Amino acid sequence: MNQEMSQGTIVKVSGPLVIAEGMRDANMFDVVRVSEHRLIGEIIEMHGDKASIQVYEETAGLGPGEPVVSTGTPLSVELGPGLIERMFDGIQRPLEEMREMVGSNITRGIEVNALDREKKWKFEPTVQKGTQVSAGDIIGTVQETIVIEHRVMIPYGLEGTVTEIYAGEFTVEDTVAKVEKANGEIVDVKMMQKWPVRKGRYYKEKLSPDYPLVTGQRVIDTLFPLAKGGVAAVPGPFGSGKTVVQHQLAKWADADIVVYVGCGERGNEMTDVLMEFPELKDPKTGESLMKRTVLIANTSDMPVAAREASIYTGITIAEYFRDMGYSVALMADSTSRWAEALREMSGRLEEMPGEEGYPAYLGSRLAQFYERAGRVMSLGTEGREGSLTAIGAVSPPGGDLSEPVTQATLRIVKVFWGLDSSLAYRRHFPAINWLLSYSLYQDRLGKWFTENIARDWSELRTDVMRVLQEESELEEIVRLVGVDALSPSDRLTLEAAKSVREDYLHQNAFHDVDTYASVHKQYKLLKLIMAFYYHGQKALEAGANINELFALPVRERIGRGKYTPEEQVDEAFVAIEKELEQQVDALVSKEGE
Repeated sequence: MNQEMSQGTIVKVSGPLVIAEGMRDANMFDVVRVSEHRLIGEIIEMHGDKASIQVYEETAGLGPGEPVVSTGTPLSVELGPGLIERMFDGIQRPLEEMREMVGSNITRGIEVNALDREKKWKFEPTVQKGTQVSAGDIIGTVQETIVIEHRVMIPYGLEGTVTEIYAGEFTVEDTVAKVEKANGEIVDVKMMQKWPVRKGRYYKEKLSPDYPLVTGQRVIDTLFPLAKGGVAAVPGPFGSGKTVVQHQLAKWADADIVVYVGCGERGNEMTDVLMEFPELKDPKTGESLMKRTVLIANTSDMPVAAREASIYTGITIAEYFRDMGYSVALMADSTSRWAEALREMSGRLEEMPGEEGYPAYLGSRLAQFYERAGRVMSLGTEGREGSLTAIGAVSPPGGDLSEPVTQATLRIVKVFWGLDSSLAYRRHFPAINWLLSYSLYQDRLGKWFTENIARDWSELRTDVMRVLQEESELEEIVRLVGVDALSPSDRLTLEAAKSVREDYLHQNAFHDVDTYASVHKQYKLLKLIMAFYYHGQKALEAGANINELFALPVRERIGRGKYTPEEQVDEAFVAIEKELEQQVDALVSKEGE
């Protein structure tokens, strides 16, 4: 598009919203440069020749009459080697480079490339001259970090025969291959491609979510599992541990690549991530966790409009790695701040407000975001299986789960990990309330757990949930008449539930061993804790004294079972269970005498 045709002038400035006239030839969602400062903006509404523009930078000092120029292209991200280990702002400007240019505070109108144009990458071709290729086919690889191999793909819309392919060191803008289309046109293929952020990347087919995303967090994997390619929401009030849950998932989840979006979060929380991730050892590779992480930071003091773009930037980068055949986990922390940015822009556009002032399209925008998750077969002749799992934190004001953002999210997601401030106050972390939370993937994933971990996995999980449910019903009676009024079997249920809560569901994120538990260890530990309940029931039927049962010395060892290192689990747990049986048998025979 001729830039002169779509040049207009500002007529109104309202915070991050700028209205310009003379923009008849521009399109919706075009990126524009506003004023002499060349601030980045995006057209979000058109009325005749007037365009409403959300500006992604501070608009103080702008006034009517200043120029606005459309670039003729939608807001897009640059995809290619150099994404991993980097930290970008909400519109994919690299923060490290900006700091080198202007210091710690971002100034307006900075123009900086997302990917380094100078750095050379070693490109190794995987196809030869004469190969027929189509969109999504891998033509070569670049070792981006010590753990991630970047697969260079044919961009969307290109199909033909490779006429030239080069090996060696290239920048992202150098031509690495030439492809001849059916009409004889020769197209240069570079390592970098661009993609509009508001449009999901294409794939061949969507697959059903049949495999769990193992997180190493016991309450999640055992009770409320998440599928690879699934979507989960983590709502919770201030101080209930949303960010720590997200950090734990980023560290330990069974994903090849993590994309972490800090959307409107406090700056010090993003600083924690920045300081912590490079020092964290990746359990799978022994390298730094940053070697497979992309960070997008849009802190609460950055312009509101860029918040709205940040989660789209994050999910587009995540889709790109998914298309290479990787399992990607996207953490969005938090979608509530993103919804607040939508509300502010909607208010300035003078749109009819919906519930609590949020725009009427809040639900559909959330759905558009979460629907981009999934397990898919990528484009290309061979096709690769990749998955993108989206986990969104929600921060309901005052912990009120009935507010619009939480409710709209719950209508879309299939896993709900409800954080509870009362558990957090009791120092029970992760503070996921087992009575409120749910996973709709449970039945589908139960088959995988039964086949790969243990045949009685589903029965064990059902028993645990029943014990926890019964505990909540019995607590009412205990509050009224005291624990002594309960029957011995009910008291055993309470004691077993307490053991499940304290020895199993409670997990210390800062303990070297307890921070992560493999699914095998989870099963063995839960079986051990429930063994006390099963043996206890038999002992009570045989007339054993309940107080003596609760005082068995082996219970201390069961309680400390979660601190057993992975390699010692089988041996140690068999010994503890044998000791439990001996002590219960001794108790029963003593009563028999």
